Amino acid sequence: MDAREALAAALRRHAPADEEEARDRARILAFLLRNERPFDRAVLEGHLTGSAITVSADGSRVLLLHHRKLDRWLQPGGHGDPGETTGEEVALREALEESGIPGLVLHPAAARPLDVDVHDIPARGDEPAHEHLDLRYLVRAPEGAAAAPDLAELHEIRWVRWDDVDALFPDHGLRRALAKARALCEVNR
Repeated sequence: MDAREALAAALRRHAPADEEEARDRARILAFLLRNERPFDRAVLEGHLTGSAITVSADGSRVLLLHHRKLDRWLQPGGHGDPGETTGEEVALREALEESGIPGLVLHPAAARPLDVDVHDIPARGDEPAHEHLDLRYLVRAPEGAAAAPDLAELHEIRWVRWDDVDALFPDHGLRRALAKARALCEVNR
């Protein structure tokens, strides 16, 4: 089974948490089935991206970053690099690049993906408006991990306790993904 077939199978097994996620899952699956290179940024309608809902080793905190261009608190994540064919590898690479934390791993008890979300990206420079079809994975940091990011794209990055997340005003899709991550971390403590 190649990477696209494996992802299609994973998306078919994925249990959406709400109607919005169910619609997004259907859109991502349809996109995947009609695009040979779904992570390719050259696909004008949009492309798959990978995100990491990154939790501390003990599961008590989540790593969030304040994105400079979007002026919003988000999870680490972004575009695939040439040659990347799975959401897992994109999410882990992006989390390492944005956080500076080595040793990040996929959470062994989490569904893959944990959550899916489709969101619009506005036109910027020569890049037209398009969609990010985001595959979100639960990632665990090693014990004592401290973020050491390159702040070129970020205003700030910080570990946030679960009870303090709402004060950062995450959008609905991120709140849903964080709720899934929190529930899984609390069960696995």
